[in-house]
Amino acid sequence: MTRFRLGLALSVTVSFGTFVAVALAAPPAPGAAPAAAKPADGKPGPAKAAPGKPADAKDAKDAKAAKPADAKPAKPADAKPAAGANGNLVSITAANPSAFARARETIALAGSELAKLAPGLELKKVVLVEATGRPILSQLVDMTGDDEPDELVFQADFAPGEVKRFNVRVGERPHAVAAQEYKVYGRFVRERHDDFVWENELVAHRMYGPDLETWAKDPLVSSGIDTWAKRTNKLVVNEWYMTDDYHQDAGQGADFYGVGKSRGCGGLGIWAGGKLHPSRNFIRSRVLANGPIRLVFELTYAPWEVPGGAHISEVKRVILDAGTPFNRFESTFSGGKGALPVGIGIAKHPGGTLQVDAGTSSMRVWEPVKDTKGTPSGNLGCAVVLHPGAGLEAQATDLDYLAVTPSDAFGHLTYRVGSTWDRAGRVRDAAAWAKTVENIAARAAVPLQIQLAAATK
Repeated sequence: MTRFRLGLALSVTVSFGTFVAVALAAPPAPGAAPAAAKPADGKPGPAKAAPGKPADAKDAKDAKAAKPADAKPAKPADAKPAAGANGNLVSITAANPSAFARARETIALAGSELAKLAPGLELKKVVLVEATGRPILSQLVDMTGDDEPDELVFQADFAPGEVKRFNVRVGERPHAVAAQEYKVYGRFVRERHDDFVWENELVAHRMYGPDLETWAKDPLVSSGIDTWAKRTNKLVVNEWYMTDDYHQDAGQGADFYGVGKSRGCGGLGIWAGGKLHPSRNFIRSRVLANGPIRLVFELTYAPWEVPGGAHISEVKRVILDAGTPFNRFESTFSGGKGALPVGIGIAKHPGGTLQVDAGTSSMRVWEPVKDTKGTPSGNLGCAVVLHPGAGLEAQATDLDYLAVTPSDAFGHLTYRVGSTWDRAGRVRDAAAWAKTVENIAARAAVPLQIQLAAATK
């Protein structure tokens, strides 16, 4: 959902669902209260802004003519931003428009938007505080891979209808964050035939790299997604790989899920001619951000042929935040013409129960799992949640249940994938899993309302 408002005060609201919410507002007059956040209208797709300047903008020529003879020279480009009270640069108003609470909601503020309100602002030289001045843990995130931060990310809890205020302030960021503050982690695992593994306190996943295709002992060609069952809030993937004994539950959880050549929990392929056409294993990976709050990484898939002779390639960006069982997947396909029909899958396993909900554009499965000895080990849930309002066509293959949906005309597709294990104690049965999935879809459909304003001098 995108909303623009143009006039004497400029307000731009851009939201990308649960994971990202960004807003911009013109600075208020001294002493004026911040404008109230505007509730979401629930309409899918962006609204276009009318072209033109703000009402109080002046022609550069007129501005020059009006300049008094003794006017001071303009600030150099590298001048420090002007700070308001207590060193504040930008004030943030965050409103929950929903009738439900939001725990650990992630807010990402674009550095470019902050700099419009505080020219000269450098993300590396600011901190985030509550309205009371209490510091908040925040993370600088590089979204482009140029080793420079693009976003300031933090988390907050919201009661139904609650409004909270924060400030971006001049300050020295900590050189290092304590290890216990890190709630997300991901890495390329060379020693396990090029896996890529990632996790937060609630879930863990892996995908398969090139070396596994030619492993002499047990080769596998698959772009499916593995999901691991966890019942500890610790980050455990490094320990599990080190001991190489993660298919039996020793108290922390285990890898009970079977992927093979299926889509696993949320893998995809191109749906054409009544068949699914998936890629091979990823060929490259790169990590853009690695905690403490947000993990961002990309996997690249080599071109593969689909009916009609097209060769499709994919760059899959994955974003996982602390405190949520759901990942955000952003796939960019190249080599096709126009929208592509994409099938996002959940593997078929014995005893699994499928539910498709067109109203929330979601598909979920609840299934029993066993360890490698055949011992029953509880139940696991997997779900795919499409972008709010996206069309969902239910299909199936011998290996997978599929949610088929089109990319946009430029080959972009965004969706969410989550999982849970009943023995972790957070989601105890299929009904509770259904409510969890519905809540994730609702949060994506009606994101937080965020407004930024220059701090009052």
